[in-house]
Amino acid sequence: MTASDRVTPVQAAREAERRLRFTGASLYVRLALLLAWLLVPVVVPSFQVMDLVLKIALFATLVASYDVVIGYTGIVSFGHAMYFGFGAYAVAMAVGKFGAPTYGFLALGFAAGIVAGAVIAVLIGAFSLRVKAIFFAMVTLAFAEFALIVAVQWSAITGGEDGLSPKFPGIFSVAFDGGRWLGLPVTGRVVTYYVVLAVCVGLFLVMSRFVHSPLGRTLQAIRDNELRAEALGFRTFVFQLISSSFASVVATILGGCYAMWVAYVNPESALGIPIMLDILLMVIIGGIGTLWGGVIGAAVLLTARTVLPDLRVVSATLFAGSEIAQRLGERWLLYFGILFILVVFFFPKGVLGTLRERAARRAAR
Repeated sequence: MTASDRVTPVQAAREAERRLRFTGASLYVRLALLLAWLLVPVVVPSFQVMDLVLKIALFATLVASYDVVIGYTGIVSFGHAMYFGFGAYAVAMAVGKFGAPTYGFLALGFAAGIVAGAVIAVLIGAFSLRVKAIFFAMVTLAFAEFALIVAVQWSAITGGEDGLSPKFPGIFSVAFDGGRWLGLPVTGRVVTYYVVLAVCVGLFLVMSRFVHSPLGRTLQAIRDNELRAEALGFRTFVFQLISSSFASVVATILGGCYAMWVAYVNPESALGIPIMLDILLMVIIGGIGTLWGGVIGAAVLLTARTVLPDLRVVSATLFAGSEIAQRLGERWLLYFGILFILVVFFFPKGVLGTLRERAARRAAR
């Protein structure tokens, strides 16, 4: 065997990881989740359930794009939700404010959002990525706050606090009715559901390939020890700029999909700081540096936010004569806070991160 034919330890580890990726139990879990998402409109044709499930898919993908930045590159940014808002506003303005509800303007809106998000991400990165740690996070937060103020004040373009309510073309229109196919009503909502879900799945696969590529491994090396990566000859600033720009483009596309689904965009729903806080909560709950943990984080946060407010109605029905029970039912935010504390306490590295760590320990034994 010649030297060129020998398999290095790194190549052997990558080959073993590649084999496990397509034979492990996690693959079947992901396929089961995808099947569940596909069957929701058939099994539970309720708009409230469809809305919750699709928003989980959207925000899980958005959290994964943020995880590429914070978990795989080690960059703490508070402005990631800003690109989500860029995509939402670009699509809303293209089909509503300055264009027309046609497929061409819809595609133009996505293209304009992607270009704007990529350019702004590169400019912000070139301006502030050389600033380290919390200072970079503060710089990105300042840009995000500036974008929010512009969206509120520039009402002639963005609609101000009233926002924009665009109408979408053809099969994406709320009024579209294509009859039934295999017993499933083909409406604009159902078509948009599957199209947005397909985009989320495609982006997840692209991000998974990105973080497992040689570029992704270089980013993880920079995250673990930036000085050593520089000593090995890597231009860390360039790699960090590529990572942040890639994640920003993904967030922009998801913002456009969000506008397609809710058919409404305003500063608070697309650019508000609470969206960034939600992303941070989701990535902490799911696990930083896991990518797929965003699914768990989005499911826990959005489901709790949807279900817990109904406690007031339940307590009023079951304990109609008890004022204490009704008051306790109104404190759903308190219960959500307790739930978050329990998750952080029992899963210090996030749900998926802690489960992976425990599985690794078991395998080592």
